[in-house]
Amino acid sequence: MPEWSGAGLPPAAAARVAEGRASGTWSSALSTGEFAAIRSVGFEPVGQVMGSAVYHVGRSGQYWGYHNCLYPGAGRATGRYGPAGIALSGNGAPSAALVQVLDSARRSALGRMTAECAALGGDGVVAAQLTMAPFPAAPNCLEFKVIGTAVRAAGPVRPRHPFTCHLDGQGFAKLIAAGWVPVDLLVGMSVGVRHDDYTTTRQSNSWSNQEVDGWTALIHHVRADARAQLYRQGLVRGGDGVILADSDLRLWEERCLGSTQNNEQTDHVADSTLIGTTIARFAVEPAAPRTLTVMPLGGGGDRLRRRLAQAGRPGARR
Repeated sequence: MPEWSGAGLPPAAAARVAEGRASGTWSSALSTGEFAAIRSVGFEPVGQVMGSAVYHVGRSGQYWGYHNCLYPGAGRATGRYGPAGIALSGNGAPSAALVQVLDSARRSALGRMTAECAALGGDGVVAAQLTMAPFPAAPNCLEFKVIGTAVRAAGPVRPRHPFTCHLDGQGFAKLIAAGWVPVDLLVGMSVGVRHDDYTTTRQSNSWSNQEVDGWTALIHHVRADARAQLYRQGLVRGGDGVILADSDLRLWEERCLGSTQNNEQTDHVADSTLIGTTIARFAVEPAAPRTLTVMPLGGGGDRLRRRLAQAGRPGARR
């Protein structure tokens, strides 16, 4: 197998695409209903496509960790230092470097899937499923993979860049019939870290039922930041809106990176991931006006015919 420079298709993918084009057949994971729906709006499947990337996620940032709460009182023996803020990746916290790495890995996988689509002569990818999982035997590595079905429009108009979307065959057909087109599959992600300050610790250990205000604020800000990242990407891609596909929220506890050995304080970390497809309107020719058939009753038909004949004469008053 020849060495790959990282540009274009990987050798294995290029060989798979060449074999598919030479055979004249295509494969997909579409159901019968999805296949019929795609054809009903003028598209044909050209083959199943995929893209993958394995990334090593190292350590970075202050204290050699991404999950740094930046709480100024973490090194003190007492937690009574005032309310803790939220170190948010969207605001430039150390976790921003982690979000950037994960975003780059997803973009690499999506870019390789799109390159396969273009090599097959496709105009876009439908039913794209994006996954992230630990890479076997390498705990610091993650595999990003996306699989979908490439489709091609029957008409002569070709997009400048193949689209990608999570919509299945029926969803894609409904979108096209309604005057919209998919643009790109997007991922918005945010990571937030908040120190468990005195108030948070007291509320979470209370015997009474009450809201833990700090954790509520952490989840709210992380979700809002992930949504803002997703919509910002949609605007950059030229979309008019975003259709959400999936959302995920994780919350866990870690030892505070700024605390001392004699001062075991904790932080809570939340990450939110939103996956969606940005869509755009396309112009369609206005439908021809429908004529209304009138069937006059009784002697009205004779009067209507005389009136129409009068209107058709040269110089007739209108």
